[in-house]
Amino acid sequence: MRGNASVAGGSRIERVSGLYAVTPECADTRALTAKVEQALRGGAQLVQYRAKLAAPALALEQARALARLCRAFGRTFIVNDRVDLALAVEADGVHIGAEDGTVEAVRRCLAPGMLLGVSCYDRLDQAQEAVAQGADYVAFGAVFPSPVKPGAARAPLALLGQARQTLEVPVVAIGGITLQNAPAVIRAGAHALAVISALFNATDVEAAARAFSRLFDHPQDRHDPFVS
Repeated sequence: MRGNASVAGGSRIERVSGLYAVTPECADTRALTAKVEQALRGGAQLVQYRAKLAAPALALEQARALARLCRAFGRTFIVNDRVDLALAVEADGVHIGAEDGTVEAVRRCLAPGMLLGVSCYDRLDQAQEAVAQGADYVAFGAVFPSPVKPGAARAPLALLGQARQTLEVPVVAIGGITLQNAPAVIRAGAHALAVISALFNATDVEAAARAFSRLFDHPQDRHDPFVS
């Protein structure tokens, strides 16, 4: 049985919305798990395990620990890049970039019901193609300068609105998002905010997560073409 039954159903919009916590590089599994737990307690709806530098054994250990934690909270757990790792820990989905294979090929490798997210950077046409091939959500960014990827292409806020109006999948914004600029990102059209530094570098991760999550408390104030 794959993943958590509590997130296996529901629409894609329901499954990919709110605060999307993306993990920082951390070789200490206990410390990483503790920070992610704080983010979940603060209201993070999704967690993406992103570890570009971890050795395979460490990546498996950390992904397993985070998958268990997300199941305990009933939240969605996504693995960045690694389809094999996502399958091994029964993650709820995988997120890929431009260098991680075609959307169509990756979709064929996933278990039924698994989410597939795709980074589309600053290109709406790329997002449209990804959705046509089977993406469940698309991510755009960096919407602001990012300390994690300082050389990343910049995605204008207007692109989020265009994507939300034309694509029937959730739109995720990533890159340099802080509590100060997040409201503008949500108003522009993002269903979810993918946050690394402003969340996990906070003195109080739980409080930061709660503050981000509260920004989504009044969705009726924003037009949603997928909700009547």
